[in-house]
Amino acid sequence: MPQLNPAPWFAILIFSWLIFLTVIPSKVLSHTFTNEITTISAEKLKSDTWNWPWH
Repeated sequence: MPQLNPAPWFAILIFSWLIFLTVIPSKVLSHTFTNEITTISAEKLKSDTWNWPWH
């Protein structure tokens, strides 16, 4: 039975993981975002209080 012979399948598994671990991470890490992340200013917004007569 050819299913029980692990020699070709093990080599395919090793080579495929070798490609996944060497080529794909370098392509993912070299990806650049088109939109730069801007920091929100730490300025606190001024909230006006309501001076309503409640009586």
